[in-house]
Amino acid sequence: MLKGSRKMITGLLILGFAIAQPAPAWAEAVKIVLDAGHGGSDPGAVGVNGLYEKTVNFDVVERVKAILESRGYEVLLTRDSDVYLSLAERVAITNRLAPDLFVSVHANAHTNSSISGSMVLYYDKDYPQASYPASDAMAALTPESKRLAQLVQDAMVKSAGTVDRGLVPSAVYVARMGSVPSILVETAFLSNAGEAANLADPDFRQKLAAGIAEGIEAYKPMEEPGAFADVPLSHWANDAILKLKNKGILEGEAGKYYPERALTRAEFVTMLERQFSLPEPAAAGSGVSQGGSTVTGSTYGTGSGSSSGTGAAAAPVFKDLPATHWAYAVMQKAAAAGILSGYADGTIRPDQPLTRGEAAALIDRVIWPGSSQKATSTVFQDVPVSLWSAASINRLKEKGIVEGATATTFAPERSMTRAEMAALLSRLIR
Repeated sequence: MLKGSRKMITGLLILGFAIAQPAPAWAEAVKIVLDAGHGGSDPGAVGVNGLYEKTVNFDVVERVKAILESRGYEVLLTRDSDVYLSLAERVAITNRLAPDLFVSVHANAHTNSSISGSMVLYYDKDYPQASYPASDAMAALTPESKRLAQLVQDAMVKSAGTVDRGLVPSAVYVARMGSVPSILVETAFLSNAGEAANLADPDFRQKLAAGIAEGIEAYKPMEEPGAFADVPLSHWANDAILKLKNKGILEGEAGKYYPERALTRAEFVTMLERQFSLPEPAAAGSGVSQGGSTVTGSTYGTGSGSSSGTGAAAAPVFKDLPATHWAYAVMQKAAAAGILSGYADGTIRPDQPLTRGEAAALIDRVIWPGSSQKATSTVFQDVPVSLWSAASINRLKEKGIVEGATATTFAPERSMTRAEMAALLSRLIR
């Protein structure tokens, strides 16, 4: 029940170039903030059986939280213990947590002890109260809050078997001053002997919680997982990730893919090997030439570590690529074949993030070995002809393999994500 009021029931009254795509908000789990009404020095309504409303509210919220978390939701509480919070503090906490929606749980009371049932309050811009103005966001969110309220009310009444008291357009603070769809649930009446007894029953509280959770889920269903548990079907790169997964080109970690994590050089070279089968090293005496044109340098530097062995071209040895590194063999193969070269300090930096420019250059070297490494024109404003990867970027752009970060820029020094890599490579699979 709301502090300082007796609520009357009369008037119930989501690659252009994969490399350019940002990570969408809905790639994350749906976030819910649950608010257990009252607490601490504020017990709320006191039942005819002596039961404190704050106790009921907190227990029901804990049960809703457990149900939603078991279904993949991220659930946060305005209070996680028996403490007092002002209404303004509850809204401030919610705004800071930036959830997808807010649900406050209460128990009701009335001067007429025969009244029973459940209801849900929400702010309705069509029923404004001059003395209690709402935030602009909540006024605009009226349709969403009302839809959430109706879904929760329907599911709760069905689950708990309570009397349906309907929806209540209300100016209650937590429902009118937030910034996301918000409702206040009145589970049952502590002033009614039968319902007070029910509210003391853990089984009844579980039924209330199940109904509230079902209504929340009906309003904001979790994204169905796509290729991996952390890649929902609606993720912009899901099709590409699934395509490469099914072909054995990429794999996840414990069922997850971490699509927004920066891609390393070792990871990218491994994907290239799986997709294209990198060329074997050139014969001894021919350097690391491909197609008659020596492949050198670029942002990887001009050094290639030290070499050993005779006969066929020996793989360079890099001081930061021990034989125990998981990608040792493929990195050595790529370096010996001239796909990439090390830095002047004798390193190849396998675990550093790969940039967009580097990705374009590596793809170019694999698909068109020996192609000119000097650009003669500028396609993007931030890719001058003097940039070491300009020719590769331009060539892949002309072939429709890449797009820019914007209409006029490419952002060649920006790190590539694992999702971007999947989308890029999927364009090369016929």
